[in-house]
Amino acid sequence: METKNIGLRNIEVADTKICAIDGVNGKLIYRGYDILDLVKKSNFEETACLLLNDDLPTDKTLEDFGTKLMQARDIPENIEKNLKNLPKTANPMDVIQSRISELAVYDKEKGDDHKTNYNRAIDLISKIPIIIAYWDRIRNGKEVVLPSKKLGHAGNFLYMLTGKEPDPEIARIFDICLILHAEHSFNASTFAAREVASTRAHMYAAVSAAIGALSGELHGGANFQVMKMLLDIQTEDKVESKIKEKLAKGDRIMGMGHAVYKTFDPRAEVLRELSRRLSEKTGQPWYRITKRVEEVTEEEMKKVKGSDIFPNVDLYSASTYYMLGIPMDLNTPIFAISRTAGWTAHIIEEKFAEAQPKPMLYRPKAVYVGKYCGPSGCEYLPIEKRQTPSLTGKLKID
Repeated sequence: METKNIGLRNIEVADTKICAIDGVNGKLIYRGYDILDLVKKSNFEETACLLLNDDLPTDKTLEDFGTKLMQARDIPENIEKNLKNLPKTANPMDVIQSRISELAVYDKEKGDDHKTNYNRAIDLISKIPIIIAYWDRIRNGKEVVLPSKKLGHAGNFLYMLTGKEPDPEIARIFDICLILHAEHSFNASTFAAREVASTRAHMYAAVSAAIGALSGELHGGANFQVMKMLLDIQTEDKVESKIKEKLAKGDRIMGMGHAVYKTFDPRAEVLRELSRRLSEKTGQPWYRITKRVEEVTEEEMKKVKGSDIFPNVDLYSASTYYMLGIPMDLNTPIFAISRTAGWTAHIIEEKFAEAQPKPMLYRPKAVYVGKYCGPSGCEYLPIEKRQTPSLTGKLKID
């Protein structure tokens, strides 16, 4: 039997009204709106409201949404106490995932209707940044900074992280970053969230699963790896030798290439400009180094494979976050701050889509390629007569 180890690539598993990706032409669409328009004209709060609804909000809808987000800027006292009891070396993604599960315990709403899930979505979008900011302060032996009553979503996080109100330009740059990362169709973490939601598990369980998927370096952890590479390179003149060395060893250049986009990732296009602006503002060299990584990788891959390779969202987000003064190990948690809007929108759609063209429960089929001993199965031998398995999984005779 032919093996189908394709990781569901290009397999259509459900309809969605939330997001469309045109990988050939480099287009990303949220609820019908081009991401390049949203980053110019919108902000994160409005974008999150768009994702959770079916269109851009009216003034009243957006005002109500923003008020609810602001009112949800707190976490239960016991969760803050539990954060203080964690080892200071704990992985931030593990901290977030465990606290999301803990939030479920404090949810007074026991229903699973559309309105309750909508309110849960707002609550999670608001609380995840609080948890991350609190944890970073606690692990560094600092007092937590209480949420602002006037700053927007992006600015408030930077304020809670540093204790200082951010420069308006810096807050806007971070706000654009959040818009860019808010949604990306059926990626690994979103599919994990929808798969869990399809079992009729609650939203906290689905978001917790999404965070687990996001923590992997091939998904949300990629920009952390990009920044590690940039710090290893150190200077622009070392880029070519370092990239050639990595490619010669068969290493992957993180931040280059994408599973969906066959041309320039539109998010990378925006982040490249943000990185350039921050480099000029701060005097740091990371934009120029990153740009050279992009150029050398494209040149070398063209020689080897004869095809083009383009930067993805992670290449320039790494240097952008670094120049914003964000600790490297918070790169992936910040991805979660943003993507919670998309995850919760998908969870609601999974639970309450008007028409379900698929069975409620996801249940893919696997191709069994293991040992087969005939219609009756393999003979069960007493333990003293069994062969000892080797570390490779093959059997060896004692």
